[in-house]
Amino acid sequence: MRHADVENPNRVLYGYLPGFPLSALGRSQAIAVGQSLANSGLRRILHSPLDRTRETAELVNGQLPTPVPLIPEPDLREAEIGRYLQGVPYWQIPIRRPRWFMHKLRRGSMTGDETIEQLGGRVRRVVQRLAREHPGEVSLCVSHADPIQAAWLLFDGRPQTEREMYRKSVQRAAMLELDVDADRVVSIRYLPAPKLPS
Repeated sequence: MRHADVENPNRVLYGYLPGFPLSALGRSQAIAVGQSLANSGLRRILHSPLDRTRETAELVNGQLPTPVPLIPEPDLREAEIGRYLQGVPYWQIPIRRPRWFMHKLRRGSMTGDETIEQLGGRVRRVVQRLAREHPGEVSLCVSHADPIQAAWLLFDGRPQTEREMYRKSVQRAAMLELDVDADRVVSIRYLPAPKLPS
């Protein structure tokens, strides 16, 4: 699952910065996801250590009939390039963070960046470990857009290009449902964020 919507009135790239909790919409999204998972047999929730993913995980957990263990998982963290880009309004990134162009041209070619293989590989390792250690059980991983999208690309076996990275995007509070047998992904299904009452 990608974390739910974040309170970000100045539209900055928040990366690893503290002080970016879920918005009212995000809290509603996370609660709705939790309600949708109430009868799933969910046994554990792993989440990135960052505030927005932890808060999402807590709200999902609060909707389950019986709360499950919440487990911080460093490999589900945000993309490392977020440390370089953080704190800058999105529209100013090309001007104020010029190494962004190198990141877009060739991921992982500079210090503090990751290749798609490294980025998605972190999430893939967590998924494979859960499948090995808890076969047949349902787990939820709460992470961030880029790591999830990179892992999806790797699971699909698609080319590791910038274009492919964003061809299939995971929206806030949306999920990839994976059926995993040992280290092999049997199926992947995209579940959009739940529709909220207006």
